[in-house]
Amino acid sequence: MILTVTPNPSLDRTYEVPALDRGEVIRATGERMDPGGKGVNVSRAVAAAGVRTLAVLPLGGAPGALVARLLDEQGIEVAPVRVTGQTRSNISVAEPDGTLTKINAPGPELTPAERESLLTTVGERSPGADWIACCGSLPRGLAPSWYADLVARCHAAGARIALDTSGPALLAALAERPDVVKPNAEELAGAVGRPLATVGDAVKAAEELRERGARAVLASLGADGQLLVDDSGTYFGSAHVDVVRSNVGAGDSSLAGFLIAGGAGPRALASAVAHGAAAVRLPGSAMPTPSDLSRTPSRSRPKSPWTAP
Repeated sequence: MILTVTPNPSLDRTYEVPALDRGEVIRATGERMDPGGKGVNVSRAVAAAGVRTLAVLPLGGAPGALVARLLDEQGIEVAPVRVTGQTRSNISVAEPDGTLTKINAPGPELTPAERESLLTTVGERSPGADWIACCGSLPRGLAPSWYADLVARCHAAGARIALDTSGPALLAALAERPDVVKPNAEELAGAVGRPLATVGDAVKAAEELRERGARAVLASLGADGQLLVDDSGTYFGSAHVDVVRSNVGAGDSSLAGFLIAGGAGPRALASAVAHGAAAVRLPGSAMPTPSDLSRTPSRSRPKSPWTAP
């Protein structure tokens, strides 16, 4: 069972349009509404793969109630933490060439009591979880150290932690030694404070995060593929994608694929690559099913840290 924690969930509306012309009336050619937030997307991808998952998240107002209903319809067990503010609503506009424009709302401000209730709920629901995936931005009211506190508590209970966040929240949590962190290329560059021009640069940056506490680093490098650096070595994986329909949730799908395949080594990396590549072929933030994965040949291999793919 994979438990996910999403401190700042959302209700996501995605519109497909012929072109995004500012100041014009645009008629959408397709639309969908999904429960959103990085941890929520991980749960959706895990459930689509037929694996049990439990989503812990703060929910408030009518958008929060709709998020809970949509998750329930997808067979995902929800452990809601009721908050006074309203769950945020996000909008994505997808163009035919794969360009995606996103408008993300800030979300509600959590009170000290709500913050503690979220931590307590994770602790109460975590027994039996193979992994706890802590994902996404922090809402107002949660300090950057909140993830570090969560990782420390979960480790004390014997759980394995996957962390997908960025900025000060990521850096603060490294000291608590999360079992795997999953930055994208931009987040990895931000964590080490310099641009990354090659896969070799990304490998060096991943090694720095390991030196600062991360036990493994799974990095999404966009169209170039994905990189895994852990105790067993350095691996690179890629998959060919003809047409990108939407990249919303692709990184979350990758993390789900990595965790359900064991969360370590080249086999898990290959699963991450396959899930991410399948996700970008789907509309909005739709998560791939096993039938989608069957059309996604992927590979992973040992990677020299000094060469580009």
